[in-house]
Amino acid sequence: MNKLLKLVDVNLNYKTDNNLIKVLQDINLEVQLKETLSIVGESGSGKTSLIMLIGGLEKATSGNIFFENDDISKMEEDDISNIRRKNIGIVFQSFYLIPNYTALENVSLTLEINKINKSQVIAKEILDRFGLGHRLNNLPSQLSGGEQQRVAIARSIAMKPKLILADEPTGNLDSENSNLISKILFDYVKEENSSLIMVTHDQNLANQTNRKIKIKDGRID
Repeated sequence: MNKLLKLVDVNLNYKTDNNLIKVLQDINLEVQLKETLSIVGESGSGKTSLIMLIGGLEKATSGNIFFENDDISKMEEDDISNIRRKNIGIVFQSFYLIPNYTALENVSLTLEINKINKSQVIAKEILDRFGLGHRLNNLPSQLSGGEQQRVAIARSIAMKPKLILADEPTGNLDSENSNLISKILFDYVKEENSSLIMVTHDQNLANQTNRKIKIKDGRID
């Protein structure tokens, strides 16, 4: 397998007044293409912060984060954004859909930003695949939690990313919708030969990944 991601001696600290908060310490991690990885640990252990660093949404205090051969920890925000837009799909526990956009518009916007032709046709195909063909023109407020998360995942995979980052993707859902969402994610990475890194408290979900790591007090345990 090809190496997709590598973190070398990564630290993340925050300063508050005279205090130094060590969020992540000495993180070393490699993820291969086609690999699925779950990150588990107590609340406040640094799991979400790790996802944010990998996605380029947060800057490491020190260390290096390589996406393929690019060290994103040393890049300017515009360059990081370009890599993220084309290669990384991010799914949050809160869906972050644009409230005044329909399901179709929420997904097609990602394609339009990337200047992809026939963006609405592609978006419709993805939503149809996720069983939302009858919800294309509904606003997020008119969708159930499970439907909103499916739209959010459809948006995250629209560019066929090499890596999906999922932060508690089933955290707000009942068991039926949780099972559906997990199937969608695992089916996608298998079909597209992508990788998945997922933060979850759900041990059943974590056990479905190729590998599982635990974060404790900001360190890989």
